[in-house]
Amino acid sequence: MTKPIDEVLIVGGGTAGWITAAYLARKLGAARPDGVRITLIESSEIGIIGVGEGTIPTIQTTMREIGIDEARFMRGAGATFKQGIKFVDWTTAPVGGAHNHYYHSFSRPHTLGGLDLAPYWMLGCAGDVSFSEAVTLQDTVCEAGKGPKLIDDPQYSSPLGYAYHFDAGKLATLMRDVGKALGVRHLIGNVEGARLDESGAIAAIVTREHGELTAGLYIDCSGFSAKLIGEAMGVPFVDDSDVLFVNRAVAIQVPYDRPDAPVATTTLSTAHEAGWTWDIALPERRGVGYVYSNNHTSDDRAEEILRAYVGPAAEGLNARQLKLPIGHRQKPWVKNCVAIGLSGGFLEPLEATGIMLIEAAAWMLGRLFPRPGELEPTAALFNEAMGLRYKGVLDFIKLHYCLTQRTDNDFWIDNTRPESIPDSLHARLEMWKTRAPDPFDFGTVHDSFEVFNYQYVLYGMGFKTDLSANLSAYPHLEAARREFARLKSAAGRAAAAMPDHRTLLDEIYRGGFRSPTPQGLAAR
Repeated sequence: MTKPIDEVLIVGGGTAGWITAAYLARKLGAARPDGVRITLIESSEIGIIGVGEGTIPTIQTTMREIGIDEARFMRGAGATFKQGIKFVDWTTAPVGGAHNHYYHSFSRPHTLGGLDLAPYWMLGCAGDVSFSEAVTLQDTVCEAGKGPKLIDDPQYSSPLGYAYHFDAGKLATLMRDVGKALGVRHLIGNVEGARLDESGAIAAIVTREHGELTAGLYIDCSGFSAKLIGEAMGVPFVDDSDVLFVNRAVAIQVPYDRPDAPVATTTLSTAHEAGWTWDIALPERRGVGYVYSNNHTSDDRAEEILRAYVGPAAEGLNARQLKLPIGHRQKPWVKNCVAIGLSGGFLEPLEATGIMLIEAAAWMLGRLFPRPGELEPTAALFNEAMGLRYKGVLDFIKLHYCLTQRTDNDFWIDNTRPESIPDSLHARLEMWKTRAPDPFDFGTVHDSFEVFNYQYVLYGMGFKTDLSANLSAYPHLEAARREFARLKSAAGRAAAAMPDHRTLLDEIYRGGFRSPTPQGLAAR
């Protein structure tokens, strides 16, 4: 007879550890006498990686389910709004100072009475405007520097889709405070290893300060070191560097030159000769980094590119070098050990998938938690689901690279080589040459990105779909033209009505949202 799981031990804090701890504490009733006890141990000697500092809209669901007031979350995490990603020079290299760009908006495209507008955009019904500008109001709002919502709007809700940028250290501290309030036991100490039983499962965690610690389930949030899933359990790491070539990053924190400097409301991703820069705006600084392949450039050249991008403001600032092992664990759940976060895998910071994968793992574990003690069925389901997640993320990130027309560096040329494109992505691209992407192309709850995410990137990058063989399927040309005209007018009105992003942030930081705090959300 299996033994019930009444205690969970999480190794490692940071974003992965504390989001997981807080979410499980809420879902499993850690503060109740009959709840699952949750302990998190972290070392005071290990810092937070915090490469991305960005999220996708799933973060709203996570914070709402944990039960934290949106204004408290934003203040505590030092957060700003993120309405999407602006990709600069990804399609072609700049010529004579002229740059190209497109948006991956977080708003779903508008429809024509439920019909997809993408084919009508391809047929020229919107005129000479980009796909994202044609089907959403968000491009115009972002270009105007406006926020995605009003101070009176309900928490975690807006007509425009959004996520957040945040300070990784502040978020971890906030989640620690929230988790402890929800019943998480917090230990400071150094994990030296694990003792396995005769079946190969973890019998105990060996620590320097607290001796042996035991639990029914162990969660590895120890980052790239993978203290449990890698060192103790020996689960193989699947290298994905044959698909995604970046493997290094150099990052710098850039203070604003004045307190009231504008705060960008999108992540700015600019392509360079052997990689790309992220540029993330927080209330008091920008987080800027260059992600690159050291097989296509040198570390010194990478830092040179980063400093040239930042300009004079980079003078005297320290740059931080990071190694990025690209890949994932063959199985993130083995025996009684589950890997969440960097210990489970990392597929580069493009599209902010790192925290999304943490959320997905925490959601599954919280909702499918095998408290009676029978681990194998849930582990098999978890491994299959996370495998599909990683595969979907790998395809979606590669999409950004393989459609480029840049030929200024072998990095970009190599990214278009057929052997570097996953078969699943190649098959979809072949189908999409003669028809628009469709929800039926995806179809599982574990797809991290939907049809509209692919549309924004495909058509932002200049992908061509030839509809000439099936024009009879699109009879609503005049109605589409009217809808595109209506959306253009509505975008202008939205940009005028929405508040300046920094002004909105100042109001939230001073007094919070004016709408009542919903029942179940903690405002303090």
